[in-house]
Amino acid sequence: MKIAYVFFNGQLEGSKEFYTKLINEKKGDIYCADGGANHLEFLNILPLEIWGDLDSVTKEIIEKYRINNVTIKKFPKDKDYTDGELILQHISKLGYDKIVVIGGLGGRIDHSLTNLNLIFKFKNLMFVTEKERIFSIEKKAELTELNGKTISFVPFSEKVEGLTLEGFKYPLNKYTLHQGDSICMSNIAIEDICKVTFDTGKLMGIVLSE
Repeated sequence: MKIAYVFFNGQLEGSKEFYTKLINEKKGDIYCADGGANHLEFLNILPLEIWGDLDSVTKEIIEKYRINNVTIKKFPKDKDYTDGELILQHISKLGYDKIVVIGGLGGRIDHSLTNLNLIFKFKNLMFVTEKERIFSIEKKAELTELNGKTISFVPFSEKVEGLTLEGFKYPLNKYTLHQGDSICMSNIAIEDICKVTFDTGKLMGIVLSE
């Protein structure tokens, strides 16, 4: 599986050991958006590329990147896209099977919500912290390796129609989930393969690691 790890300028929620182990076990290409470079410096990792207006990263780090032949793409501060979306536009064209965003949450709520919406814009995109994995659910999806884990489903559209959940402690059959409903919070996977299907709408999945 071809994986890209992309570091954003949010909070690095979790331990250094967790992220080091994640990247070492499932090796992939490393990218960062602007201040995501600070997280990589903390983890002692060099990216392939850094994109952004570079207002959140020190000159010392940029110089270190130049010396180590990291590709640096600098943009003006006034632009139509966030630094994170700019680099995702690039990475999404490179044929990765999975794109993992690290440091995409925490801090300002407008940043976090804007970042989370990107899972519906870019295919195979996932946000990861030490405690959770966040991703979009396709209209027909089989989720594996979840048995015993807690998972919540959150509607990101006015409604999600025809929602059916199989393999969960609290199943649903052709249910209409409205925006703001909490019925799909804290479900539990009880099968090795769990099925999620729905007819219309946008649905986010959040899996707790604990």
